[in-house]
Amino acid sequence: MSINTKKYIEEYVKIRDKSGRIISLKLNEGQQKLYSVIKQQRKESKPVRVIVLKARQIGFSTETESIIFKETATKFNVNSAIIAHKEEATTNLFNMSKRIYDNLPEEMKPSLRASNAKELIFDNDKGTGLNSKIKCMTAGGNGVGRSDTINNLHISELAFWGNNAKETALGLFQAVPNLPNTMIIIESTANGYEYFKSLWDMAVKGESDFVPVFVGWNEMSEYKMLYTGFELTEKEKELQQLYNVTLEQLSWRRWCIKNNCGGDEETFRQEYPINPYEAFLASGSCPFDKEKIMNRLQEIPKPLKVGYFLYDYDGLKITNIRWMNDKNGYIKIYKMPNSPEMTKYCVGGDTAGDGSDFYTGHVLNSRTGDQVAVLKQQFDPDEYVKQMYCLGMYYKYALIGIEANFDSFPIMELQRLKYTNQYVRERPDTYTGAVEKRFGFKTTLITRPTILANLIEIVREHTELINDKDTLEELLTIIRNEKGRIEAPEGGHDDQMMGLAIAYEVRKQVVFNEEPIEVKHQFSFDVERRNSSSRDYGEELTVI
Repeated sequence: MSINTKKYIEEYVKIRDKSGRIISLKLNEGQQKLYSVIKQQRKESKPVRVIVLKARQIGFSTETESIIFKETATKFNVNSAIIAHKEEATTNLFNMSKRIYDNLPEEMKPSLRASNAKELIFDNDKGTGLNSKIKCMTAGGNGVGRSDTINNLHISELAFWGNNAKETALGLFQAVPNLPNTMIIIESTANGYEYFKSLWDMAVKGESDFVPVFVGWNEMSEYKMLYTGFELTEKEKELQQLYNVTLEQLSWRRWCIKNNCGGDEETFRQEYPINPYEAFLASGSCPFDKEKIMNRLQEIPKPLKVGYFLYDYDGLKITNIRWMNDKNGYIKIYKMPNSPEMTKYCVGGDTAGDGSDFYTGHVLNSRTGDQVAVLKQQFDPDEYVKQMYCLGMYYKYALIGIEANFDSFPIMELQRLKYTNQYVRERPDTYTGAVEKRFGFKTTLITRPTILANLIEIVREHTELINDKDTLEELLTIIRNEKGRIEAPEGGHDDQMMGLAIAYEVRKQVVFNEEPIEVKHQFSFDVERRNSSSRDYGEELTVI
């Protein structure tokens, strides 16, 4: 940049403060954090792509408008667009840009052509000026911004754009060339589970070029008050331990809860989150212990390895199983398997169906309940079976229980591949009264609430057993609807929740004092069984 952006902002940009005064903009801690991310991308000659999860009164919108104003008012042929969620917000953002222009020193003002729309055109009537412009628009209009070529794009409060958010945003993204001199900044407060959250999650996982920026209330120096000597609650002691907050910050927190949030700590967490998980919480609707989950997420271990299994398959059996390390793989290993004499394992699986997109599998240490591995992928059913087979063999011929509601193929295919250590359910015959034995877990109006109640208790009492970040993050999004059903919100997923709940149910059937379960009866799938043990398959397992 020919003019240093931070210097330009802090010397020439004037804003209206909380008291209504027109003052110079000095970047606070949160704004400096965003500026550093933008500066780093510029330094690396990358297109600037940032997604900002906002808390209250950090000033990200003000900073973004100031940066875009500087980029547009000091360069030739720059087209900048600002898109807000509603007309009132569009007007406010336009007025912010207009205020910056009006308060510039005369020698810094580019020529301004009059315009009837919400736009500033830095040009003169003869067309010999910068030929640059800032245009403010409201989301919701047909094809908003799609016909333009945009150099700088500010998407404001994306979480509140409504049903067409994804379509509108994607159209705008296409209008910005993937060039180093371009910039897209998405900023929004959270609004449950919708398109903005999906973009945020992708950025956090490194699945897009957008860099995630979040600033907790504890990072802001203005949020502190004189400590009066009060005794700390357990929650406050927890905040000290996890986030190193000071007594002065805790004093401000108490004041804010009482005076700004009506005494409601839940409201405080949503308005002034200390981590991104708090920002996305739906107030009062999550059946799982949110505090326990968020605390666990602060200390969650990284996988020992990530990848998938390779194998040889001749159409009848799987042999020569080996591990392939791949950072983009779909199996995460948190703890390596012990010998079968020391530990036995079980696997719970949820198949794609009834709106679910993913096949999942959770491996538990059956004795401790510790989650030791996780599988999640949008598989073809046959590949899901093969990976579950390999996963079961890797964990010493683990007991596998796969959900049987929507697709019996995985269960039948495991039998065909001679994986006989499967979870067995009992079902009374409605005609004869005899008890039938079948492989797989059946989710019903009776079993579903039961296994989810068990999982809720495990999360509350033993959150330390759950080691997978994606699983815990999904549990935070789960809601209890008006009818009391525990499920994913609209647009969300519950694949991990159901797979883990099934795994803990399967765990109850693991036998510790004898060889793996040998069920001596005829199953509903007429497949020949053979007497098997982990030793039969162990020689075929090669781990690299």
